[in-house]
Amino acid sequence: MTLIGQIDRILFEGDEGFFIAVLKTGEKISGVYYESSVENIKNSAITLQGEWHEHKKYGRTFKFDSLKVNQNELFFFLNKIIKGFTKKLAAELIEKFGQEGLIDILDNDIERLLEFSGIKEKRLKKIQASWKQFRSMRELGEFLTPYDVSPALLTTIATAMKDVDAPCTKIKENPYILTNINSIGFKRADELALKMGIDREDAGRISSAMDYVLLNYCEAQGNSCISKEILFSGLDELLAFSDKNHLYEAALVERVGEGSIVIMKNERVSPARLYDAEKYLYDTFLSRAKVDNGGFVKDLDLFLADSSLKLGEQQKEAVKIINSGASLLFLVGYAGTGKSTTSKTILELLNTRFDKKEIITCALSGIASQRISDTTGYESATIQSLLIKHEKADNFPYEVVLIDEASMINSTLFAKLMRKISKSAIVIIVGDDAQLPPIGAGNVLSDALTLELAPIVKLTEIYRQSPDQAITLIANDIRKGVVPEYRNSYEDFEFVDVNIENYYALKNQLSADELKGVREENSQAIVAEILHRVVDSIEKARYRLKNKQIKEYLNYFQVITPMKGGMLGSANLNRVLQEYFNPNPKKCVKRGDLELRLMDKVVHTKNENMTSWSGAGFKEGEESAQRRIFNGMSGLLFKIESDDEQVFVFYPNEDVVVRYEYEELKSHLMLSYALTIHKVQGMEYDIVVMPMSFTHFIMHNTKLIYTAITRAKHRCIIIGESGAFESACRRVEVTRRDTVLLELKGGA
Repeated sequence: MTLIGQIDRILFEGDEGFFIAVLKTGEKISGVYYESSVENIKNSAITLQGEWHEHKKYGRTFKFDSLKVNQNELFFFLNKIIKGFTKKLAAELIEKFGQEGLIDILDNDIERLLEFSGIKEKRLKKIQASWKQFRSMRELGEFLTPYDVSPALLTTIATAMKDVDAPCTKIKENPYILTNINSIGFKRADELALKMGIDREDAGRISSAMDYVLLNYCEAQGNSCISKEILFSGLDELLAFSDKNHLYEAALVERVGEGSIVIMKNERVSPARLYDAEKYLYDTFLSRAKVDNGGFVKDLDLFLADSSLKLGEQQKEAVKIINSGASLLFLVGYAGTGKSTTSKTILELLNTRFDKKEIITCALSGIASQRISDTTGYESATIQSLLIKHEKADNFPYEVVLIDEASMINSTLFAKLMRKISKSAIVIIVGDDAQLPPIGAGNVLSDALTLELAPIVKLTEIYRQSPDQAITLIANDIRKGVVPEYRNSYEDFEFVDVNIENYYALKNQLSADELKGVREENSQAIVAEILHRVVDSIEKARYRLKNKQIKEYLNYFQVITPMKGGMLGSANLNRVLQEYFNPNPKKCVKRGDLELRLMDKVVHTKNENMTSWSGAGFKEGEESAQRRIFNGMSGLLFKIESDDEQVFVFYPNEDVVVRYEYEELKSHLMLSYALTIHKVQGMEYDIVVMPMSFTHFIMHNTKLIYTAITRAKHRCIIIGESGAFESACRRVEVTRRDTVLLELKGGA
């Protein structure tokens, strides 16, 4: 059935190109449109093919299978979708060259457009990039639509393969190359491959499935190896096979032969890059532990007596180990045990032989790097910036390297860092193994402690600054699985009760739906209490922003929560908090359900090379460069260019400005007024507020709560159900990961 009309209003726009709209004649339509944002076809005459059906919310709706714009199609695309064209310019070019002629020029001889007034080099580059992406999208659309590929998936593929020559041919030859694209796993690629006729027992299919199971078990779950039995069981489940171990063995033999997978003792299997990283760490920790640095001062007691820092016995032990000749030390301590004081004293000892410029401290996050620099007085950098700065050199130009917040560093990055440190350098690895393990594969700090690969000093004595300050005491009780004295009045910690009265009685009396309603009411009460704390702090936060203290603004007040979903999850809390922190923006940009406003707090969500500048370089109009931007970096969205469809974010902890195209916003940025606890590892905020509810029970454990509370510098406020908090304090979490390091004990 055919329907012709013009879109008047868009009632709903989803994430995968699906939308519901009203035509000017009043009919409602629904369907998917992948060639651009649906906004571009508002008011255009369109022809729809489909059928009428009854929508449960919107009533009688025309569900279309195809949508065609009725006006000159090329003029429509140039005017509405391709960046750099105006109506006048599009009309003039079509009139001069004709449709086919202009398409040929845009494809093969785009420099000819410079003959037209108003088109300069910068504009031409924009037209060229936009046209190339559009052409790729259309070709891929024509190729993939018969295989029921969703508009969202099509957009993801087209964006990722915009610089690939003949993407359709490459996908046809091997559909599993799509698994290299972020957010496209084996299952989606396999669904397409099977529709395209790939044999279910194809060797390429099994090899790709093997990669998926390894990736899921290792990177996603934090392990660096897997038993062959679990691998094969995972393949059975993924491929819906049974008794196909001979196929798996054949694929595994081939992968081992090509060097991409390693089989260890005990029938353990590891991706080669993870095996190589952890084998290197194992060997280098052992070898560095044997190097004698010769010692530094003859009378250590005299040196310590002259120091402005007074150390306890455990702290002195760490300094003694370095002074007695150790070239590698693991310095591990819980919150408030004086890791920073001990680190500073060790660096002052090393400074008796090495010049200050030969000493560097580093950490994974910008804020942790700044903190160790502030507390020790020595130069500091993020691990990534160090690696980038010295990527062309064999080694860093430092004789002393102190690595802070080591519990956060995964195997791959730890190995990259250690490879760059000179063999003669002294390395101090500092961390807190009570915190959450790293994001990514491996558990290097914990494994190194378990295996005792080098000298270890564990700080356990807590140094409390005053009787009214309890964050460190409460955190350490939680670490041990003890419910702390959390109801007392403290200067830096507060628990606000928002409980469901007579909950256990209600549980027996109410239906599941009624109980869910009671829970939602309590969650709303927790949100309301969070907002009271926002109102108390917002003036001081805005003062920092007004005075261009961007770093201080971003790190002043932070809501952190165990999960993304639900009323108390980061997604909903961000929407609520945005209305308080940034209610009347001068500009904003919407992409589906994401609204980003000028001066919003945001966080980057992918590890990816991005167009960027240093803070000073951006101000001075310098050329941009490609720089690696990391998941979890927190910044301020300070500029929206509507005409160019770009936004700019300043990341003060790393002193970098990053440019984002509108189409990258949903995949690369999210609001950061509220963040999950995993996202804030290594961060520190003046005030931390956290909801506590049984709705997050699945995530509650001692490591998570310990990590959350120790993010607070001056004040931690927990709001919610006391029963949930006490339960979380008793759920002792011991991180167990299958790692190459642990398998290497006693030889591979």
